Amino acid sequence: MSFLTAEWNDLALINYKINPKILENYLPKGTELDLWNGKCYISLIGFMFENVKVLGIKIPFHVNFEEVNLRFYVKRYEDGIWKRGVVFVKEIVPKHAISIVANTLYKEHYQTLKMRHSRTETETSKSFQYEWKKDNKWNSISMETTKNPIPIELNSEAEFITEHYFGYTKFNENKTIEYEVTHPRWEQLEVIDYKIDVDFEYIYGKDFKFLQDLKPISTFLALGSKITIEGKKTIR
Repeated sequence: MSFLTAEWNDLALINYKINPKILENYLPKGTELDLWNGKCYISLIGFMFENVKVLGIKIPFHVNFEEVNLRFYVKRYEDGIWKRGVVFVKEIVPKHAISIVANTLYKEHYQTLKMRHSRTETETSKSFQYEWKKDNKWNSISMETTKNPIPIELNSEAEFITEHYFGYTKFNENKTIEYEVTHPRWEQLEVIDYKIDVDFEYIYGKDFKFLQDLKPISTFLALGSKITIEGKKTIR
C-alpha cells in the first residue's frame, strides 16, 4: 500500500534560471543537479492537496489544503538508469500534523503557516491564487490562464519541470532519504498574466534573496491528477 494517496490539482508553476553554485550546499549525497538544455532551474509552486489519505485512511481536517513549495531538480544514477527527482528547499502547508509527519518520517522541510486560496473563472479565463502568512505579512502567487487544456509536449521545458518522479532529502552529509512519487502525464493551461508578491529572504533565507528581483524564465499551470507517495528508503 502507498504511504499516501491524494490529488495534486491546479499547480501554479513559476520557474527561474539560476546559478547552480547556489544549490551546492543543498544537494543530497548521491544526487547531482539535473539541467535542462544546460540551464539550472528552481521553481516556486502553489497547488491544492486534495482527497488526502494516509495508509488508505482520511485524517479528519487534513483532507484538503494548500501547499506552496520551493524546489529544484536533481538526478541519481542507480542500476544503469537515471532517476530524476526534486529537492525541496521548503514546503509550506496550513496543517501542523502534515508538517510533523513529513519532517519526522521523510526529513522534509515543512513549515506550518496560515494559508488561503481562490480558484475562479469567467467566460474566457481562469484565475488561481495561493497565499500564506508569516507573522503579519501575506505572501501570494496568482495566475490568470486560458480555459482550454493543452498537452505538455515531449522534450519541452514543461515536461522537464513536471516529469520528476522521486523526492530526495538531505538527511545529513552522509545520508539521503529517497521516495517515489507516481502520477500520470499532466496537461497544462497557458498563462495570460501572473503576479508574485513574496518576501523571498524572509520566507526562504538569505541564499534565496536574489529571487526577489529575478524575472521568471517561464510560468504555466499544470492541471494535476491523482498521485501516490511511496515509502522511503535511505541511501548512504
